[in-house]
Formats: sequence, structure tokens, C-alpha cells
Amino acid sequence: MELQRLDPTIQLDIRYATTKNFAGRAVYSQARAFLQRPAAQALVRVNQELAPLGYRLLVFDGYRPWSVTKLFWDVTPRDKKEFVANPKKGSRHNRGCAVDLSLYEIATGREVAMTGAYDEMTPRSAATYAGGTPEQRALRDLLRHKMEQNGFTVLEAEWWHFDFRDWKAYRIQNVPFEKL
Repeated sequence: MELQRLDPTIQLDIRYATTKNFAGRAVYSQARAFLQRPAAQALVRVNQELAPLGYRLLVFDGYRPWSVTKLFWDVTPRDKKEFVANPKKGSRHNRGCAVDLSLYEIATGREVAMTGAYDEMTPRSAATYAGGTPEQRALRDLLRHKMEQNGFTVLEAEWWHFDFRDWKAYRIQNVPFEKL
């Protein structure tokens, strides 16, 4: 399911369709985000629960073709491999059951500041990183709490990465966005 078709208030910042990402080049031809239907519907619920608190979801990535996972593995330095999926095992993104996201403030339309930046390959990315400001940690923890209440689990190395509970039920795919 395409996320914005389900809920147009979910904002997208698909950096992998630009050069503003750790690969340094566009790896997607389109700035779109997809998830398996149950994961997408759960994400819509999270977005709805955040609205009364003044926030909405900002999605960086959802379904990712396997070929992109392989490219990420190949361009990532050995000491940073914990931040990318091994293509031999595939990624939960390849199954359409992982999403990378943050929050944006409804009043300003701007992304909120978290303890670390999206795709930052440092200890600041950890889901339990103790640094940053109290507000940054509170917003990170709010995101995690709402996601976990709706069937997602955070990846401990990346505060922004969440896997949907039924990811094992879906196969690894390598379908480009144009064919979805």
C-alpha cells in the first residue's frame, strides 16, 4: 500500500530519491513510500494518535527493493555495517514491513529535532542514547511508544527504524517502485 494514498497527512522525506543520503546518490527513481497493508494501516493509526499531541509522522523510507539493500551494503564501511542489512539475509524493508520515520510538528510543518539525525551512523542513533536534550529524548520516546502500541518494534541501533510484527510472513522482494 502506498502510504500517502491511505493518509495524505503522513509527510514524506524520501531522501533515497535524492543525493541527500549516505550513499551520496539517488537510489530510488521516485519519492514514494510503501508498506504491506497491515503495517500501513497500523502506521495510519499511529499518525492519528499523534495528531492531538501536535505531531504527525514524517516517513523517510518504507519498502526497499533488495537491489538497494545490496548497494547500501556495498557502499557502507566495514565498521558501520551494523547500520545496514546484510543482503544475504535481506532486510525487513525488502519485505515491506519496516519503516524509517520521525515526527513533524503540525503547527510549523517542520521535522522535530531528535537525539541524532536520520541515517547518522554514530552512537547518537541508538534507540536508548542518553545524550541530546530532554525534549529530543522525550520526542524520540513518544514516537517509540506510539509505534510499539501499534505493533512495531524499534531497531536498537536506529531510533528511526521500526519493524512491523508480522514481517516474517512476507517474502523478500526486488520490485521497483514503478511496478508497485
